Amino acid sequence: MPGRPQRVGDQIRAELSTLLLRSVRDPAVRLVTLTHVQLSRDLQHARVYYTAPIDASKVETQRGLRRATTFLRSHLGRRMRLRHVPELTFVYDDSFEREQRIAQVLEELHMNAPQSEDNGDNGDDSSTD
Repeated sequence: MPGRPQRVGDQIRAELSTLLLRSVRDPAVRLVTLTHVQLSRDLQHARVYYTAPIDASKVETQRGLRRATTFLRSHLGRRMRLRHVPELTFVYDDSFEREQRIAQVLEELHMNAPQSEDNGDNGDDSSTD
């Protein structure tokens, strides 16, 4: 049932987001944004992808999330009706940074591209009268 892991993952993301914002006191993780949760088919393991503010240390954020994992799992178990609360693994989501880098490279290519022949020819055939 590929639909159930997706639904449960979405619910886990929502619950964890609320817990991080309201219940976790570690300043290293308070401003973390959870982007998505990828669950195994058996719902035993969850990879929780996150981003952090630009000025936040990735190492400190990862440590803070690791320290909060037991707390988060226990509260997640109370809030969700699951037979087994999945093991949580936090993974930094660098897709936004990759998208920015790709956009930057495309912009550089566009700026360095030679002018096309269409730009030199105004499309005006009036000079051939």
